[in-house]
Amino acid sequence: MPIEQRGDAHLITHALARHTLSRLRDVETEQVAFRKGLVKLGRICGYEIIDGAMETEYVAIDTPLAETTGERVRGLDDVVIINVLRAATPFVEGLLKAFPRAKQGVISAGRDESAGMDDQGTFPISIDYTKLPEITDDDTVIVADPMLATGSTMCAVLDHVTALGDPEDVFVLSAVSAPDGLTRVGEAYPEADLLTVAIDDELDDDGFIVPGLGDAGDRAFRTD
Repeated sequence: MPIEQRGDAHLITHALARHTLSRLRDVETEQVAFRKGLVKLGRICGYEIIDGAMETEYVAIDTPLAETTGERVRGLDDVVIINVLRAATPFVEGLLKAFPRAKQGVISAGRDESAGMDDQGTFPISIDYTKLPEITDDDTVIVADPMLATGSTMCAVLDHVTALGDPEDVFVLSAVSAPDGLTRVGEAYPEADLLTVAIDDELDDDGFIVPGLGDAGDRAFRTD
């Protein structure tokens, strides 16, 4: 199974996920290819969640010729995807190809870059807008953000999400993560499963992941 335990996180090791991430990292990958890459990576990650974390059940099937037994995935109608605006938008577009019937929520959250990191390695976070669906005990919640750096934004988002209910499973999904962020979110929300395609080396003095892939939102939407 291409999901492996790596310290505080689970690493998605699917070859196509690693291939796609390598294209995303490349500074020569322009906007359209970058957005399409995030969509593709989201779809792959969605399929990996289905394969590695969701249960199946046997069902009776009548084919045109005979009765037989098949399998189906349980809980596909009980998925909630939270889009951390704005960088996660193409990432979530890919997830929806794996979970087309998912309920969706959005949270506009961003760190105050001008304030800089404090001594604990965190940033002040501004939550500008939230629109979240009902979350039930049967739901699987996937909170998607391509970059998990300091963990400040993700912890603020999870504060809002977990206040709405106690879902069966919570997945924090990122393309690239920093060790500091994984530790911070894991300690604050031990009930959440942290999924990522890569765990990078470190954060720089400005709180950016190194080697990373740059600012995913700016590269996807051609802003500075």
